[in-house]
Amino acid sequence: MSTKPTTTDLEWTDLDRRAVDTARVLAMDSVQKVGNGHPGTAMSLAPAAYLLFQKLMRHDPSDAGWTGRDRFVLSPGHTSLTLYVQLYLAGFGLELDDLRSFRTWGSKTPGHPEHGHTTGVETTTGPLGQGIANAVGMAMAARYERGLFDPEAPQGASPFDHTIWAIVSDGDLEEGISAEASSLAGHQRLGNIVALYDDNHISIEGDTATALSEDVLGRYEAYGWHVQRIEQSENGDFDIHALYGALKAAQAETERPSIIAARTIIAWPAPNAQNTEASHGSALGADEVAATKRVLGFDPEQHFAVDTDVINHTRALVERGREAHAAWDKRLQEWRNTSPERAALFDRITAGELPEGWEGVLPVFEPGKDVATRKASGQVLKALGGVLPELWGGSADLAGSNNTTIDASSSFLPKGNPLPEADPYGRTIHFGIREHAMGSAMNGIALHGNTRVYGGTFLVFSDYMRPAVRLAALMKLPVTYVWTHDSIGLGEDGPTHQPVEHLAALRAIPGLNVVRPADANETAIAWREITRRHGANPAPHGLALTRQNVPTYEADENAAKGGYVLFEAEGGTPRVILIGTGSEVQLAVEAREQLQAAGVPTRVVSMPSVEWFEEQDKGYRESVLPPSVKARVAVEAGIGLTWYRYVGEAGRIVSLEHFGASADYKVLFREFGLTAEAVVTAARESLDAAGR
Repeated sequence: MSTKPTTTDLEWTDLDRRAVDTARVLAMDSVQKVGNGHPGTAMSLAPAAYLLFQKLMRHDPSDAGWTGRDRFVLSPGHTSLTLYVQLYLAGFGLELDDLRSFRTWGSKTPGHPEHGHTTGVETTTGPLGQGIANAVGMAMAARYERGLFDPEAPQGASPFDHTIWAIVSDGDLEEGISAEASSLAGHQRLGNIVALYDDNHISIEGDTATALSEDVLGRYEAYGWHVQRIEQSENGDFDIHALYGALKAAQAETERPSIIAARTIIAWPAPNAQNTEASHGSALGADEVAATKRVLGFDPEQHFAVDTDVINHTRALVERGREAHAAWDKRLQEWRNTSPERAALFDRITAGELPEGWEGVLPVFEPGKDVATRKASGQVLKALGGVLPELWGGSADLAGSNNTTIDASSSFLPKGNPLPEADPYGRTIHFGIREHAMGSAMNGIALHGNTRVYGGTFLVFSDYMRPAVRLAALMKLPVTYVWTHDSIGLGEDGPTHQPVEHLAALRAIPGLNVVRPADANETAIAWREITRRHGANPAPHGLALTRQNVPTYEADENAAKGGYVLFEAEGGTPRVILIGTGSEVQLAVEAREQLQAAGVPTRVVSMPSVEWFEEQDKGYRESVLPPSVKARVAVEAGIGLTWYRYVGEAGRIVSLEHFGASADYKVLFREFGLTAEAVVTAARESLDAAGR
């Protein structure tokens, strides 16, 4: 471990020092004005954030989405002012009024950074640990992107080489997701990550000695990271030159991810609040703010004061950013001249377009043949992989069960990995048994851009992913989850592995589209629709797929609408509607046959996605579920919470309101009353209740 970075060429002027102190004052004033927030860390981290934004990062405030930019992740999102103040100083579009309106309705400066809400914010952070895992995903995406467009270039010579910078906290590193993600990063030798660990020894409950005593850098060294530690200067602040040297050394280390531990004093240099847990999450108070301003040489009677020479100095970054962008554009053009085919691919992908005729590769499955939807999904993925090189993914050590191996001969693994299929630009990701990190890394991959990612595990283990899934929905990220073994239909593994409440719980997440296809053809149509939506209507999608074989029906394009008439009533207007989803559609179909034989005209509606169905106009929805037909039955091998709004007062639901058991799936469906006969009985009860 290095503790003495080499001498650097950092130019550090009085204006730089004044800009850092201004950042500290703005953090205090912003929290003091609104009366709540987290000032302490923003004060102590001001020098580090300033170094990154003004001296190290390659970015362009006039084009925050520039492909060639470095990325910055503020993993401890509670210290959002660390980021907001730098975005203001650098000229990304925030102004003093935005800092004055911190944490208030309609402001550009919410309590935690939100991607898509504030220009320059690369990811939504707040739940600790998510940010560092996002950074790992960004670094993975950067490597895969390089493989798509410029794989032969020497290290550092490609326009697609860039750095993922992150600030992490004690809280981030205590959360288990950081262990998963950091282990993955070390295994993948992601040398494009530089993480600064703010080792301030303070948490909400006081000194971190209350809960943390491990050797953090020792842990990271064991993961395979390049580790450094820098100490404070004599006055308790950052040693700027040591910090700069450490960051440069970390950026130069391209074979391993890097982490730098920096011992900081929270709320430095507040005379009374520094090094206290109160300064973590509370306004300092007017007297302490005034006292701190005096220490820094600011007028305590002035608020949100920024000297003209300071803001002119920091916003010179706008021009430097444009110059860096222009230099990159020149390198990109040189690359275009030598790689016209890859340049055409780059243009298509960055435009969010799909290749002509891509839909023609999708398989159509023969009706009447039983196929597990997980198997059908695997066939569709391989077909899509042949025409979409930007599509990649894998699973959490369940590829053989999830059918998520897009190319068995090409694994995303670093140089030096002993496996014969190892390729630093490979298409198949081995996330390992790390569902939580997989979900958040997928978010990072999507945030980075220029690829399309999917990741698989059993549906029951979506519980491990839920925080990342929620954030994907919040950010409207086009990630695709392949969740297989979607019910008690997985059989003998028993209740620990059988999802019961999961479908309803996932459907409760706003913005997440859950798709549970009835058969192989619905599976192909679902993948097609998800692929179409990636750019124009981005959102996370979760495919819930069967382990067991299910009947295959004629393909119907209306499956992409989320719900449609699979079989129409015969002999007149439908008297009852049976709504099925996933593997239970076959039960509705069998029940229809019995009801039709008894003279009851019965319609079967397959509803693979209630979210897609709700997007349709009222006219279409009512054509599928006519309000005049009150007798309805919904059937799904999970809790029935989803279906009450569709069956109405006279309707009935055939569901599973308890945990499963270990037995053959056919036995389980019979013993738990998930049968065609149960659906028929429910239909007759509904008919009686509806007065039909």
